[in-house]
Amino acid sequence: MRPDFITRFAPSPTGPLHLGHAYSALMAWDRAQAAGGTFLLRIEDTDAARCTPEFEVAIYDMLAWLEISWPTPVLRQSDHATRYRLALKHLIDMGLCYPCQCSRGDIRAAVSAPQESATPQGPDGLIYPGTCRGRAMTDLRPQDAIRLNMASAVAAVGEVRRLAFLETGPEAPGLHLLDADPLISAVGDIVLVRGDTGVAAYHLAVVVDDAAQGITEVIRGADLFEATFIHRLLQALLHLPTPSYYHHALIRDDAGKRLAKRDDARALAKFRSDGATPADIRAMVGLA
Repeated sequence: MRPDFITRFAPSPTGPLHLGHAYSALMAWDRAQAAGGTFLLRIEDTDAARCTPEFEVAIYDMLAWLEISWPTPVLRQSDHATRYRLALKHLIDMGLCYPCQCSRGDIRAAVSAPQESATPQGPDGLIYPGTCRGRAMTDLRPQDAIRLNMASAVAAVGEVRRLAFLETGPEAPGLHLLDADPLISAVGDIVLVRGDTGVAAYHLAVVVDDAAQGITEVIRGADLFEATFIHRLLQALLHLPTPSYYHHALIRDDAGKRLAKRDDARALAKFRSDGATPADIRAMVGLA
């Protein structure tokens, strides 16, 4: 038993929960129960344009139907903007950030220019080519994003290969060391604050929240494994603790594609209305 074990399920209220969400939530719940630890619910609602109160209420309802419970109050990211601003200020004060005015179209055009031999993809999609890297934070304008200068960030932690995280999941168990070259060339200058909303982007918010909630094991889909190298670097820069990580396989459709919230055919609410039970859902995702 590990009563100090704390994990979380952190959905965004931007659509109905589907079988993939059920698998992740049940996996986290089961591991917390087995350890005699704590399961927390976090609502990642910084995308104000897409998040709705109706979807948030539906998350609570569907998880309760799955016989999952959690302590209250629930952490809602929209309530903690100050926490993210303080973390961002720390990185800015270290000289590791710059403003970026590039749109997604600008980035696509830059990386597909004739002199580019390939279209590089990283954990966040197209790897940013560094167009605005020379700009200073004093040049920050409304609607600018704020990016982390990855090369400077790697240099700031010294010997980056001393940083590591423990993967406890079945796909790639063991200790994973960070490496400067992949972080710079295959990840690039990640967005810390979104230009369209001015709110903290996923990578910054998730490491701040995991530390604030005392998370000891992050349980999430295998599609976020590569992002963990980013998160470990940010934890070092922000002097935050590092949890262990358990990345589970993804639930996919018949064509092999991972499920999305727009895939209403696999929405939990539909299975429920068709007469499925929580035990049926467990069987569908292989957790019976």
